[in-house]
This record gives sequence, C-alpha cells and structure tokens, in this order.
Amino acid sequence: MISPVIVTGIVLASMPVGEYDKRVVLLTKERGKITAFAKGARKQNSALLACAQPFTFGQFTVYEGRTSYQVNGCDVQNYFVELRNNLEAVTYGLYFCEFAEYLTRENIDESAILKLLYQSLRALTKGTIPYPLIRYIFELKIMTLNGEAVQVFECVKCGKKEKLNALSLSSGGLVCLDCLTKEGRVIHLQDSTIYAMQFIIASSIEKLYTFTVSDSVLSELRYCMKHYITMYIDKEFKTLEMLDMF
Repeated sequence: MISPVIVTGIVLASMPVGEYDKRVVLLTKERGKITAFAKGARKQNSALLACAQPFTFGQFTVYEGRTSYQVNGCDVQNYFVELRNNLEAVTYGLYFCEFAEYLTRENIDESAILKLLYQSLRALTKGTIPYPLIRYIFELKIMTLNGEAVQVFECVKCGKKEKLNALSLSSGGLVCLDCLTKEGRVIHLQDSTIYAMQFIIASSIEKLYTFTVSDSVLSELRYCMKHYITMYIDKEFKTLEMLDMF
C-alpha cells in the first residue's frame, strides 16, 4: 500500500484538467517544485477546492506516482484572501509565483525561495511599502538565491571597494572609476540605490520588507532589475504584461 507524503508548500499555479480535475504546481519545503493532480477539485462541494487555488499555503497530503503526485488533502494555513480582493496585488502575486515556478526544480532544496515567496505575498497583503518596491526586492533576492546576484560590494573587475557608482550589467556588477573606461554601457547609481541593493542581497528574508526608498532610488532599481532580468533570464513572463497596465 502506498503511504501518503506530507509536504509544506504553496500553490504556484493551477489549471483545469478534464471535466472536474485540476493540475497544480506546488513549491514545497521537502521536495522542491512538484506537479500534482487534484481529482474533483473543480466541483463546488469538493474538499480539495481550496487546495487547488493559487497562493494557498499549508501542509499538503499527496501520493507519489511515477511522473506526478495526487493531492489527497490540505491543512490550509494561509489563503492570502487579501490578495484575491485586490487586482493589482493579485497580479504582483501571480508574477512572483510565475518567477518562482520558472527557477525552481523538483528534488532540490528550494526552502529559501519558498520562504521568500511567502514573505513577499505577506508584504503585498500588508501594503506598508509600495508594490513596485516589493517587486524589485523580490526580483533581486530570488536572483541572488538562484546564484545570479549582482556584485555590488566591490568592483567586479579588480575587487576595489572604493569609488563604486557605476553598474555594468554585461559584467554583472559595479565597476570602480579606474575600470570604468574599459566598460561599454554602464548605469550611474546613487549611493542610496547601491546601499539598498546591498541590503537586499545580504539581509535575511525576514528583514527584507522593512524599508522604503525615494522615488529616484525606486526608478533606478526599476531600470536595473528590468535590464538585468532581460539579460540573465531567458523567459518572457506572461504576468508582466498585466503588471504593465498598472
């Protein structure tokens, strides 16, 4: 007899399958990203109805098959109901989930990205800092956790830690004044922007969403992350089209 597996995770995506079922993508603490089927989850009286909704976080009871899992139940700890009542917030949340789904893999320890996603969704529900700032923090931190952090602590060319205010996206980090002439296209950043990026990269996930920035710093973060992701992430996220509407 096959024994059930208990995993702690969050629903990244959900799609209809057949007449009554759903296919869900779960990001779990124990097994990384997995695909599971929730039979009958589209029926109004189904016990699995809540288990197959995006953003649902909790402990999932699943059975492991050859190529996928089957959801048998879920002890829901957070529905993130506040997101579902706010179109802008839910769009940001779906973008975070799509980004996490793209980067994560099965049978890999993805607990840090799971924690980042959970805290990012919580930040959206609290509304204490602007949604765009939450986005840029999430983007930079998830790239860092994926091993693609921007080098903002020393010159990416020579290692110097002084006179750093130019970011070379092609080189993946800051360059000092001495190395600046050897670079092609660079972005000149305020010290406050560099400090914000250093804080995001170095801080624990629990401390990420505890600060705000000026409009000018926010603008520089937007420019940096837009071009950095375009350069290093080979995917066009569908939810970005929706975010552009806000």
